[in-house]
Amino acid sequence: MIIDITGLPPERIVFEPSPLAELGVALHALAEPGHHPGLHGWATATSAALKPDLADRLHEANFLWTTSFSDVFMPYAGIRGGDGRTGANLADELDLLDRLDEDRFVTAALEFTCSEQYAIGGPVRTERALELAANRGPKQLDFTRRLLADPAGVRAWLRRLFEDCDRAFFADTWRRVAPALAADARHKTELLRRKGLPETLRAVSPAVTLGLSEDGGAQQRIEVDKLANGRTTAADPAVGAGVTFVPSSFGWPHLMVLHAPGWRPVVHYPVGAPELPGPASVELLQLRMDALAHPMRMRMCRQLARAAYTTGELAETYGITPPEVSRHLAVLKKASLVTTRRRGRYVLHQLDVAAVARIGSDFLETVLR
Repeated sequence: MIIDITGLPPERIVFEPSPLAELGVALHALAEPGHHPGLHGWATATSAALKPDLADRLHEANFLWTTSFSDVFMPYAGIRGGDGRTGANLADELDLLDRLDEDRFVTAALEFTCSEQYAIGGPVRTERALELAANRGPKQLDFTRRLLADPAGVRAWLRRLFEDCDRAFFADTWRRVAPALAADARHKTELLRRKGLPETLRAVSPAVTLGLSEDGGAQQRIEVDKLANGRTTAADPAVGAGVTFVPSSFGWPHLMVLHAPGWRPVVHYPVGAPELPGPASVELLQLRMDALAHPMRMRMCRQLARAAYTTGELAETYGITPPEVSRHLAVLKKASLVTTRRRGRYVLHQLDVAAVARIGSDFLETVLR
């Protein structure tokens, strides 16, 4: 994901909590507890306490926070002529949701049916939206029909749903998490002022960096290492030129980027993630999985996991030539799965067990990021 920030003044990069965005991620954690192992207790207790009517309505609309994380949760980024700033409380942000123009609201609410058009914008294709909604189920199809026929009515229905969630559980949740999110936003703002953007982005996530255009030009950009591809600009004055970074207590392992054309870019990042090594890059994860896909390298890993071996010892064990062993070891080393050390005139190779153990969690974190 690439956000072009060429010529953007530092004061246009802001860090602010968003209660509506946090409600969206909280609803996602309720619907997909497997994504958030640290929130099982909260999700179980909250789900058990929901009244049946509210639970049914949440089920009816859950594709807004499961199939995709809908941009309706970040309306401040899409207000034409706005400043791109979040609201002080949930009611303020629901007022911003009411101010989104009808086309933008409909498109954002239908992200689950038009993901292939997200990056290029354009009007909703009604027949295609209904077709994709039908593929997802009768509730999604009914919602899409209602939305296309009566956008204002659906918007009012969503506002009531979010207000009922606030009364049922989110007001207490927000009171608990808001101070830490506000503190994180203040810290990042001060870090940006004192240390500059590169260090601030590293503090957001190891997956977020400052880069230059591929051709070596002067374009400056924020790069977010995700499996998804997309690009946008922070220079659109129609929605308040700039980038908004929104911290989340419920977000890990998700790192989300709003990059719809004509919307202010938003990076929604987790705080308080588990104490684990930084996430592997997409490129490194692919190297590791490719390296382990070869049956001979899999067999060699079995040996190297138990002890350190020389190239000659591995060649004798597996009945292949030393040059073949060296080629396989080179692939494993490039993927940072094997370490080497010298003992006299011998070079010993051994599997990095900790790196291998991280592959499963790295894979999940990468595809969910």
